[in-house]
Amino acid sequence: METRMQAAWPWISTAARLGLAAVWLVAGGLKVGDLAASGRAVNAYQLFSYDVAKVIGAAQPFLELALGLLLLIGLAVRLSAGISAALLVVFIAGIISAWTRGLQIDCGCFSTGGELGAGIDPAYGWDIARDVGFLLLAGILLWRPRTRYSIDGILMGDAQ
Repeated sequence: METRMQAAWPWISTAARLGLAAVWLVAGGLKVGDLAASGRAVNAYQLFSYDVAKVIGAAQPFLELALGLLLLIGLAVRLSAGISAALLVVFIAGIISAWTRGLQIDCGCFSTGGELGAGIDPAYGWDIARDVGFLLLAGILLWRPRTRYSIDGILMGDAQ
């Protein structure tokens, strides 16, 4: 049984790596075309000055795309997973902060975000649960970073 689990872990980690890569590539790809909207989404959290929020919003899609590409090719998997985990914790904390302060915003995770229209309720519980799921994927990669079909595997002589 233990041998089967040993053999299964690289595949489980590969699925986690590719799943998290897809998350970052989609999230960054949806925002990179409108950096001003990304800045407004960060500003909607009311945690930073408008100028700081603009800079964070402009940089965030590129960080997400970089993490997605690194995970997709399997380069620096543990480091990419660690940065992903830290970023997801920040996102979760931001959503909790907005929720507890009664803000009515779209998280901006996979959209341009910002304030919600009248009569539209935020989906904070769902957003947090989803991000906790993504955090679980990052946790798997922090724990078991060796994956199939990765540059790390080639560099470490584990190519599979």
